[in-house]
Amino acid sequence: MSQNEIKDLEKIFEEKIARDERIEPKDWMPEKYRKTHIRQISQHAHSEIVGMLPEGNWITRAPSLRRKVALLAKVQDEAGHGLYLYSACETLGISREELYEQLHTGKAKYSSIFNYPTLTWADIGAIGWLVDGAAIINQVPLCNTSFGPYARAMVRVCKEESFHQRQGYEIMLTLCNGTEEQKEMAQDALNRWWWPSLMMFGPTDEESTHTEQSMKWKLKRKTNDELRQQFIDQTVPQADILGLTIPDEDLKFNNDTGHYEFGEINWDEFWQVVKGHGMCNKERISARKNAWDNGEWVRDAAVAYAEKNSEKEIQQAI
Repeated sequence: MSQNEIKDLEKIFEEKIARDERIEPKDWMPEKYRKTHIRQISQHAHSEIVGMLPEGNWITRAPSLRRKVALLAKVQDEAGHGLYLYSACETLGISREELYEQLHTGKAKYSSIFNYPTLTWADIGAIGWLVDGAAIINQVPLCNTSFGPYARAMVRVCKEESFHQRQGYEIMLTLCNGTEEQKEMAQDALNRWWWPSLMMFGPTDEESTHTEQSMKWKLKRKTNDELRQQFIDQTVPQADILGLTIPDEDLKFNNDTGHYEFGEINWDEFWQVVKGHGMCNKERISARKNAWDNGEWVRDAAVAYAEKNSEKEIQQAI
């Protein structure tokens, strides 16, 4: 393909983006666009799958049958989200096996929030309220992202994440309306999950290496800092209703801007976790590797069964 032909294709592509038209898998796209989406979508898919781990170990320890069923349903939803997103990513020409390999070797990242431990039942409430609340703010704009398969997958994901957020907030509300010890447990969970939740939106706009290009291609509709501010403005009043205190001495409402001002995020901690040195990084990857290795016989059996049925259909056709 000549340089002039490539330039013509780039022009058509940019015009589609400008008109807010969806880019579909069979459409021509710049290689950088394809790789950027593989990175973004796979990171999202990995986060859904790894995100099952901190909650999954509380299913058997949930305080009632109702809580067990609700948490089991939530973890199952997250597995489904991962499958939708892996499928969307495969349309960009990368295999599921390669995506898993990138996760297991540390080449691909997942959300840093899932490298923190869940110490009490209140942590399950805090994850639903804060982590899923932050995820919703991050993900609702993705329903209008420029790549069609990703945008369509996000519609269902966001609907289910909204339920997860309400479920988490209801857990926190129940604890805050319970005994003094239960309310203290809720406050402790908020204290530990607040700052990691703010880190979920990624580095500041000045430090982000991907935001500018992602905004240009309409992969993102708002910057990291804009999304983080939206989350804080939305969440602080919710904490007031619960009667909990946000663990930030610098937090205050600015009447002139209509936004909350907040303290400095510990970015050293953020980068340490991103680079694999968080409290649970090794544990999370080990769990995923073990699941992959232990499930090899299931995958082999599924392939053998499919091949056997295929041969049978061919013989019947003959």
